[in-house]
Amino acid sequence: MGPHPAVAAIRLAVRRVLHDVLTDHTTDHEPLVLVACSGGADSMALASALAFEARKLPVRAGGITVDHGLQDGSDTRATEVAARMTALGLTPAEAVTVTVGREGGPEAAARDARYAALDAAAERHGATAVLLGHTRDDQAETVLLGLARGSGIRSLSGMAAVSGTSGRYRRPFLQLDRQTVRKACIAQELAVWDDPHNSDPAYTRSRLRHEGLPALEKALGKGVVEALARTAQLSRDDADALDTWAADAETAVRDEAGALECAKLHGLPPAVRRRVLRRAVIAEGAPAGSLFARHIEEVDRLITGWRGQGAINLPGRVEARRQGGRLVIRQG
Repeated sequence: MGPHPAVAAIRLAVRRVLHDVLTDHTTDHEPLVLVACSGGADSMALASALAFEARKLPVRAGGITVDHGLQDGSDTRATEVAARMTALGLTPAEAVTVTVGREGGPEAAARDARYAALDAAAERHGATAVLLGHTRDDQAETVLLGLARGSGIRSLSGMAAVSGTSGRYRRPFLQLDRQTVRKACIAQELAVWDDPHNSDPAYTRSRLRHEGLPALEKALGKGVVEALARTAQLSRDDADALDTWAADAETAVRDEAGALECAKLHGLPPAVRRRVLRRAVIAEGAPAGSLFARHIEEVDRLITGWRGQGAINLPGRVEARRQGGRLVIRQG
């Protein structure tokens, strides 16, 4: 008798990603793949599947849990999660403590601290890849959050299956729903921890998960999550194509000295032009995470709605101004 269908589904998803890692990174030694594990159902199911599949492949498997220090007893819980990963056969199995700042709000600050810790752990252990337990439901929530921000098609594209430096981050569960992952934990009798922040209405994603999405499904019927995840993939394909177009166009709209020519920028399709402007602003030091659609729209008006307006102040102390038919972007 084979494994429970949910267990088989998560193992197949992880097996495919591990084969991709082996194909993408050909080395003389067995690559190390880490799982980012909070102790919740999604990441515990992922840790279990990684431990199982790695034993059948030339792959070493380990795990990292991040203690954000935001709840009483979080250090004890992180130690327990590390012990669970060790019991699954993951080596190394490490708990890392971080300090969460305030920039961008509590959710963004915690995410930034977490990824910084995961990056540092991957470098420290020489890991080839870090697996993340985001599911199709998480993808749907991300698409809706992007839609609410009005940040454009890139936000609607949600989370990529492969992201980070050299494709470090891999998300095997983006095609699986949260219920399947939870069933896999129950079938394997895996101890899981439900983060109270996930049901705290003080957090935007929590309100969306427990109020917003259920309301949409009630109004529109089942299938909303699948449709949003499908929208993410279609949007990502479109955004990737437009990014490639913008990268090619950027050279053509600069003069011999490398300055951006307003007349040539004006001739580009708006979606391409705004991407060229965004690339140029980031290149001058504006942090990508703090640069929103409204910032780029203001810069775009220097090209399309020029009325002699002054300089535009952007995040990272970057300034954009129109001068002599050129768009001058520099850090002040």
